[in-house]
Amino acid sequence: MADLTQTDVSRPSALPTAKLLSQRSREVKQLVDQNSDEYLDAIEQEWNKKVDIEVETLVDGMVDLVGLASIGDKDKFRIAQEAFQAQCRAESMVRAANSLLSIIHSMKLLLLLSDEAQIANRRAAELSVIRTEREDAKKKVAGLLNELLGRTDDGSGE
Repeated sequence: MADLTQTDVSRPSALPTAKLLSQRSREVKQLVDQNSDEYLDAIEQEWNKKVDIEVETLVDGMVDLVGLASIGDKDKFRIAQEAFQAQCRAESMVRAANSLLSIIHSMKLLLLLSDEAQIANRRAAELSVIRTEREDAKKKVAGLLNELLGRTDDGSGE
């Protein structure tokens, strides 16, 4: 038996008759055809790209703000222009920070939901083991009871 890693990650699938968004359905089909490790790696790369984009936006914004904060002879127009640029850059940084908070919140929810599914899987596995042990115990008790009552395997007395 091959050693396949099983996960509790939901795997989206397209309906076989779906015609809308054919590019998206092809991407989903490719994800469904992957094994669990490949699927989780693809999801991880997708999350990493989102985080990298938002962090890059924050870093670029800080670099621009530091560049705009130069001291020198400036006229009123130049000061107003730099103030506007700083305000725009600050707004984009706030959006990036909010997006990072949203990503963090989504990751926390995924972790919580995945843990709940993992707990349910463990519970089901433990229940299966307990049922097997119960059946084995019943057989052992029946054998001991038969032995105690002096019955043979065919059901007759001694």
